[in-house]
Amino acid sequence: MPALACVDGAVTHPVYGFTWDGSLHVPGAFPGSITATATIPNSLERPVTWSTDHSAALYKIDVWGAPYFTVNDAGNMSVRPFGSATLPHQEIDLMKVVKKASDPKSLGGLGLQLPVIVRLPDVLKNRLESLHSAFHFAIESNGYDSHYQGVYPVKCNQDRYIVQDIVEFGSTFRFGLEAGSKAELLLSMSYLIRGSPDALLICNGYKDEEYVSLALMGRSLAINTVIVLEQEEELDTVVKTSRKFGVRPVIGLRAKLRTKHSGHFGSTSGENGKFGLTTSQILSVARKLQKLEMLDCLQLLHFHIGSQIPSTALLADGVGEAAQIYCELAKLGAAMNVIDIGGGLGIDYDGSHSSCSDMSVGYGLDEYASTVVRAIQYACNQKQVRHPVICSESGRALVSHHSVLIFEAVSTSAVVPESIKQNLAYLLDALEDEARVDHRNLMASAVLGEYETYIIYADQLKRRCVEQFKDGMLGLEHLAAVDLLCDLVAREIGASDPVRTYHVNLSIFSSIPDFWAIGQLFPIVPIHRLDQRPVVNGVLSDLTCDSDGKVNKFIGGSGSLPLHEIPVAGSGGYYLGMFLGGAYQEALGGLHNLFGGPSVVRVSQSNGPHCFAVTQAVPGSSCADVLRAMQHQPELMFEALKRRAEEYARGDGDAIMCSLARAFHSMPYLVYDAMDSEHDSAALAGSYDDDVEWEFMRCLSF
Repeated sequence: MPALACVDGAVTHPVYGFTWDGSLHVPGAFPGSITATATIPNSLERPVTWSTDHSAALYKIDVWGAPYFTVNDAGNMSVRPFGSATLPHQEIDLMKVVKKASDPKSLGGLGLQLPVIVRLPDVLKNRLESLHSAFHFAIESNGYDSHYQGVYPVKCNQDRYIVQDIVEFGSTFRFGLEAGSKAELLLSMSYLIRGSPDALLICNGYKDEEYVSLALMGRSLAINTVIVLEQEEELDTVVKTSRKFGVRPVIGLRAKLRTKHSGHFGSTSGENGKFGLTTSQILSVARKLQKLEMLDCLQLLHFHIGSQIPSTALLADGVGEAAQIYCELAKLGAAMNVIDIGGGLGIDYDGSHSSCSDMSVGYGLDEYASTVVRAIQYACNQKQVRHPVICSESGRALVSHHSVLIFEAVSTSAVVPESIKQNLAYLLDALEDEARVDHRNLMASAVLGEYETYIIYADQLKRRCVEQFKDGMLGLEHLAAVDLLCDLVAREIGASDPVRTYHVNLSIFSSIPDFWAIGQLFPIVPIHRLDQRPVVNGVLSDLTCDSDGKVNKFIGGSGSLPLHEIPVAGSGGYYLGMFLGGAYQEALGGLHNLFGGPSVVRVSQSNGPHCFAVTQAVPGSSCADVLRAMQHQPELMFEALKRRAEEYARGDGDAIMCSLARAFHSMPYLVYDAMDSEHDSAALAGSYDDDVEWEFMRCLSF
């Protein structure tokens, strides 16, 4: 590249005179110039005509979307609700769904406003059946002596209809639920009374006496609840509460394995994981149960390697370690019956089928199930222990595919007004001498094809003009003209950033919180016009006032997404879909784990004896409140449990109903007595008005 001193001679450059009218009509094209349509990635061959196959390849639809999503002949994204068994006439055109949802009622639509989540229960059912079939095949082909029955962790998405569908679809497979909070436990109990009587209700999470009481009530109502100990001290609470209720518990232990995966989702695994018991704590719990003559209550071992387990090698390592612990507990005399392998069954968000990325996994359902079955079978055969029931808590793999978030791009980066373009030469003529020199030098470097030199002069010109603008020596129109000049020349010579910002009618924080929080990528694709060539590279900016509300990274590692031009007003919208987001996104964006919001108090300084006064106190959301927020109906849930209590717990029915009413009324967070003395404890107990409890139960009973 010529030295910058040589470029300064461009003041009298013979190739480029300074009578330019601002329209970039120079003698010939700039060296290396490109056209505006060259913004799509170079890795994609540019066919003479564009087809839906090219779009499918560009957006990798056939790899991350199989077997549920495809592009139809109309150029629209289409759903195959039964997976590979879907017939052509059974496919669901997402654009038709959007039209039905958003058209006014006068035109036969539903009159809904976008964004909209499209739920696909058929896909959910197919995922559940596929998971069960994979384990059934692995069990049969390996001669395994027990069966598989999974549970759905409701924290993945607590929406009423999802939980309801899973219990209904999974009834023939003895499919159950997993709860991690009191509100989730109430939810699970109320739905499982309509499911298989053999379905497991796994009670995970930190526990207080009320949580344990609810789980034991579940056993009184003939619900197959298992209390999984996360901390050694929880055993005392379980023993004390079970004696109080006269109900013998079924207990599980969560093992803190040495096995750990190194990805983002493995942070809760390994010896330093958040949950679980060490080997010494497991032995301690077993010995305590033996002394209490309750070792027969210990029937389940649970562990969790981490979400999105990347490879079957890591899976086999973790399952093998846990299976050895299971066998040792069985040999100690525990009535072991179930091994719960936790979550971790991953999905391929980017279609790369890679074991080296948090966005993908290097296996399918069949490989996953076969690895689990073989690892448990090997350990049990080695130790001559009866093969256990295999349980998994696969949430992400079950619900991710069944939900599509559809939103509209409402505008894109502003176009420069024609009035400024027309006056460009006149405005640039009014620049100060030093700025005019920068202007001439950057134009000369552009003509000579010296792009790096051009960038230096463009930056220098902009900085000089900004300083003059700040000093009041340059007008707003002149500053805009300089920006436009640099943009037009950069675009002409191919040195500009071709990425445009598309403004979408969405909140990233509410609808795609994992992208903002942990960098999780989801496939985002236009759901129509896929028979047309995209001509713009874009990033997506939401409607929030937060600068983090932007999607600027996409599957495959690209910093932009190929998009089409937004139609002019009145000619239809431009719609995009986010896929594979059915797990966690709604729960995280709203009411994760159904804990709801905390209580709030306002405290002001006061001249009283304590120097402050509480001027306002607002209780946090009750279990009933957060359940309503996710479209559940606490009143109907309570009525269903009440009928169950009348049927199964005749003598204790009233007490159970009171306790259930209190649970719906209480906050989902843990409850601890802050007062240690008998006097203070009595005062705390008396502070809960029995009339309030009965009134709340009456309200729940209509």
